[in-house]
Amino acid sequence: MLEGRLAGPWVAELNRVWREAAPRLGEKLLSMDLRNLTYSDAAGKQQLRQIFRETGADIVTSSPWSQYLADEVRIQ
Repeated sequence: MLEGRLAGPWVAELNRVWREAAPRLGEKLLSMDLRNLTYSDAAGKQQLRQIFRETGADIVTSSPWSQYLADEVRIQ
C-alpha cells in the first residue's frame, strides 16, 4: 500500500524497496494499492509504470484521482 505523496525522495525510496522485494515475488501477482496515495509527480508515475510493466500488477483504486493515476500508469 502506498500512502501520501509519491514525489522527490519518496520515488527513490519506492525504487529501493521495489528492487529489494521484486526477487521474492516469484510467480505471485503483485497488487499496487493506490487508494491512499494523494499525489504523484512525473517521476513517481514513471516508477509505478516500471513496476507495472515488470509485473502486470493489479492496481487497486477508490477515488476518481486514484483511478486517473492507475490509468496513467497502465499507459505503455
